[in-house]
Amino acid sequence: MVDKIKRSRWKILLTLVTFGALVLTGYALREQIFQTLKNLQTANPWPILLVIPLSALNHFSQGKMYQSVFRILGSRFRTRSMMRLSLEMNFVNNVFPTAGVSGFSYLSIRLKNEDVSVGKATLVQIMRFALLFVSFQVLLALGLLLLSFSGQVSAFVMMIAGSLATLLLIGTLIVLFVISNESRLNAFFTGLTRFLNRVIKIVRPRHPETINISRVQRVFRELHENYRLLRLHVMDLIPPLRFALLANISEIAAVFAVFVAFGQFVNPGAIIIAYAVANFAGIMSILPGGIGIYEGLMTAVFAAAGVPAGLSLPVVIAFRMVSMAIQLPTGYYFYQRALHYEPPPRVF
Repeated sequence: MVDKIKRSRWKILLTLVTFGALVLTGYALREQIFQTLKNLQTANPWPILLVIPLSALNHFSQGKMYQSVFRILGSRFRTRSMMRLSLEMNFVNNVFPTAGVSGFSYLSIRLKNEDVSVGKATLVQIMRFALLFVSFQVLLALGLLLLSFSGQVSAFVMMIAGSLATLLLIGTLIVLFVISNESRLNAFFTGLTRFLNRVIKIVRPRHPETINISRVQRVFRELHENYRLLRLHVMDLIPPLRFALLANISEIAAVFAVFVAFGQFVNPGAIIIAYAVANFAGIMSILPGGIGIYEGLMTAVFAAAGVPAGLSLPVVIAFRMVSMAIQLPTGYYFYQRALHYEPPPRVF
């Protein structure tokens, strides 16, 4: 009875915190919201409506990607459950300002009742990023090729695309290098945990070990075991890689649709590179949804590719606001359902 009361209080508190974060996000974007509403009055509504099915395709693809990786690791989920989870994850990562860390924590908590260990959930989230990054290498090459046909490839754009491709590749290889060896993984995250505990101790001097080191070691031991299982089925990663590519394409197509709504046909190569830079920086940002950084970088890359800022900035802001208006309410609805109701059966 006491545990049930504690869980109920925890859910109420989390709901209030979530609502507060959502209000703060809306307040931070208030000027962009008003400006976007004005801009949308002059836009053609039909291409903008394409953002709805393209967003659905994006979350379907991400859901299938989750489903495929979980299946390799021995957990089976329905497609609609994973699509719903993708919307929840999108909501969490856009509302809570933790530079993408929220998604890792939420996935572990969300699937706890489904007998998915923290280590397995963490590996699946790592693989999600890796698959999206690897699939984007193909799109970056395509983007440069499309720009070269139009004669819009400047040395600066080449440098941006090359640097981003290198960072994505090196980052992916470093993560795989760390988790591929148990002792290396254990040493890295144990050292990181001790460092974080020292930092936290400054604020909480009576708690020398806020993050339990033994628990962290157990989690990452599970992560390594699941990684070894994944490596044995490396060819099975081809289907989720295809879905990752489809997810990226659907997002780029949505940006293109908003440009068309404003009466402009921009080279898709410019959209690919601008989208890649903005999303990579947005992941690193501690601001909710990468507010400001996403729009600024995307506009800067468009300008380098020959698209005037006066045209690209309203389109980028409109795309962001339309996407959020479509995805965040739906994600919030499923997030609340997951928070207050028992999850549906997962196995086929």
